[in-house]
Amino acid sequence: MAPGGGVSSCKELVESWQKISRFDTTKTHDELEKSITCIGEKFQKCSIHEMLECPICKRSMYPPFYQCPNGHTLCTNCKIEAQNCCPTYQVELGNIRCLALEKVGESLELPCRHQNLGCHKILPYHRKLKHERRCKFRPYHCPYAGSECSIKGDIPTLMLHLKEDHKVDMHTGCTFNHRYVKSNAQQVDNAIWMLTVFDCFGRQFVLHFEAFSLGMTPVYIAFLRFMGEDNEAKMFNYSLEVGGFGRKLTWQGVPRSIRDSHRKIRDCQDGLIIPRSLAFFFSGGNGEELTLKVIGRIWKEHSTS
Repeated sequence: MAPGGGVSSCKELVESWQKISRFDTTKTHDELEKSITCIGEKFQKCSIHEMLECPICKRSMYPPFYQCPNGHTLCTNCKIEAQNCCPTYQVELGNIRCLALEKVGESLELPCRHQNLGCHKILPYHRKLKHERRCKFRPYHCPYAGSECSIKGDIPTLMLHLKEDHKVDMHTGCTFNHRYVKSNAQQVDNAIWMLTVFDCFGRQFVLHFEAFSLGMTPVYIAFLRFMGEDNEAKMFNYSLEVGGFGRKLTWQGVPRSIRDSHRKIRDCQDGLIIPRSLAFFFSGGNGEELTLKVIGRIWKEHSTS
């Protein structure tokens, strides 16, 4: 791209082309030909990505492209937010389509934006956005539930982040025996315990334990999430067990992908639900301190063990 270029310079090129295309009779044939050649050379220097970038939100535009009578383009969302008014000249946009720019977009094939994370697909421009929303290589959100963490990345990046930034417990093995303790538990209706990560079958799983209210009933829930895609998660099963004094509750299920938020899984009750009164019974019955031992196991679906 030429120095000093950018989206604005690309828009100027489009406007220049529109002026020439009106057949300015004050110019000779040679002058028109020279102008067209000059604009063509500038188009080659101008990034296609910049031409297809909305000047308002700076995101890629997808058909339909709209323009004002002076040739300024913007995406559909910004057209709506601008209340159908050109932000540059404050004139009504109407429904003028920029068909030339749409044709440019239709002719393009571009790599997925997650190419650096492993996706090597080359896609038609108009399909690119839809693919990227569902691409299996798109970054995962941090699975830590104790705060609204904004970190995103691939699995190795998140594992390092969980270990160094959240200081979570890391374990190797497919069976576990985890103890959860809370004093004055009667006074706590909502709580999230520290995440625990398990490395099993060469894959990573995260164990959640939370207190929340199910309607008017205070309960605890334990569930497992898989650090990977949903179709991979379905290759595994897990069981959870909690009990004491000759009684126990058990749960068996399929781990959910971390693509699903912990809140979504909790709210649909896809895990071991323990009423608080029963949790206190398992803890010794004093009704004050929670001391709950959760036993679990992870296995592959085809495993006979």
